[in-house]
Amino acid sequence: MFSYGTEALTIDKIIDISQGKLKALLSPETIDIIKKCRKNVETMANSNKAVYGINTGFGPLCDTQITPEETNKLQENLLITHAVGVGKPIDQELSKIMMICKVHALCQGFSGIRLEVIKRILYFIEHNLLPVVPEQGSVGASGDLAPLSHLFLPLLGKGEFWVDDTIVPAMDVLKQHNLDPIQLQAKEGLALINGTQFILAHTIKGLEKMEYLLDLADVAGAMSLEGFQGSASPFKEVLHLIRPFKGCLTVAERMRMLLKDSQNLKNHFDCPRVQDPYSIRCIPQVHGASRNAYYHLKELAEIEMNAVTDNPIIVSNTEAISGGNFHGQPLAMAIDYGALAASELGNISDRRCYLLLEGKYGLPRLLTEAGGLNSGFMIPQYTTAALVTENKSLCFPPSADSVPTSLGQEDHVSMGSISGRKFNQILGNIESILAIELMYAAQALEFRRPNTFSEIIEANFKIIRGRVAKLEEDRVLKEDIDAMIRLVKTQAFVVK
Repeated sequence: MFSYGTEALTIDKIIDISQGKLKALLSPETIDIIKKCRKNVETMANSNKAVYGINTGFGPLCDTQITPEETNKLQENLLITHAVGVGKPIDQELSKIMMICKVHALCQGFSGIRLEVIKRILYFIEHNLLPVVPEQGSVGASGDLAPLSHLFLPLLGKGEFWVDDTIVPAMDVLKQHNLDPIQLQAKEGLALINGTQFILAHTIKGLEKMEYLLDLADVAGAMSLEGFQGSASPFKEVLHLIRPFKGCLTVAERMRMLLKDSQNLKNHFDCPRVQDPYSIRCIPQVHGASRNAYYHLKELAEIEMNAVTDNPIIVSNTEAISGGNFHGQPLAMAIDYGALAASELGNISDRRCYLLLEGKYGLPRLLTEAGGLNSGFMIPQYTTAALVTENKSLCFPPSADSVPTSLGQEDHVSMGSISGRKFNQILGNIESILAIELMYAAQALEFRRPNTFSEIIEANFKIIRGRVAKLEEDRVLKEDIDAMIRLVKTQAFVVK
């Protein structure tokens, strides 16, 4: 059981809530906090003092005061006018994660939204009523205005929901559930659409995927090393203790675990090679650097998912601070760092694929004994090369850019929403690159039999052979690649 507003969210808890594995509710304490903050907003809305977004216009219209009678219409207009997103809809899971993160922020007692509105969002979450949110249109400050407007238009009976994989007008779905549209009141529109939940949801989903891919990259690297009959010496603890980066120490330890009790390594212990290429020898340094970026981004994401990022912040019944907690820069820069780190996993994986094709140290060229008539595994490396280059082009940091909006009132923005989307694109490409490396590595291991490998490598070899047979002569490899990608996407490999 999880209580919104009074407990700390983690990535695992958010994923579990979104998948229905963890029940989340409003505790009596949370309800009291929400009601107290709402009373403060109502006091300010009925005063003569101008308070941004409560009884004034928005952005460059912040100097225009609004009468109490016009306040409700102001909030509704806010959602309607800001719902200007374009492009494909984001994944339904991302819409759900956005709502979970927004509810948690609203429940902390600084946003001034009514309990009724929060309960309606919770109803959407619990009944899997997921709004349709276009992927483009946010500049990442004043938060994710366009995506959040689309996310919450259905509260008003506008916008659209997903029903399975079909897009349905929100009003039709509300009627099916015997729900009336909500009439927003003072501050509520602002509380709903100011915030970083679009950026945050993409970060959370990316981090969940990256955690597994970091582990899988180690597995793929170890299997390729075994196929190449490389050396395990570069993974000795003494080497890494004198340069003790956390990620590097972790990867070196994992490589020792993945190579433990390998008969294959013991049988070529006296190999005359002095050094392996960097893509083998420097796995702890390269994979470890990517892990360091992952740790940093995860730390910031967990701060953000427990933060309040709307505006203004309601401090008391007389004070509302109009600040910049909605600005996405703290996450945006780290997401760009994470994207570069993810891309590097693909760069080094592609190099290991190439190594296995060269025909060195007992491996046949192109990993086929019938070369000439057969091309073997020549061409899938073209695919990894293409994906690696695509990832490089995606590594330009959107957070390095800013385009002024709102007549200059919002004159510096984070572009973090673009960072989050590109981060996940890169990770999707990494899934395919590692899938191909694992397929190559399994083929290379065939030529090291009857040697055996560590328990975890043998287990993964068996998983691969359960879907993809050893390549004896040319066949359509697209089916094999697709099968490998499915194994990666479903996290079917043993990584720990």
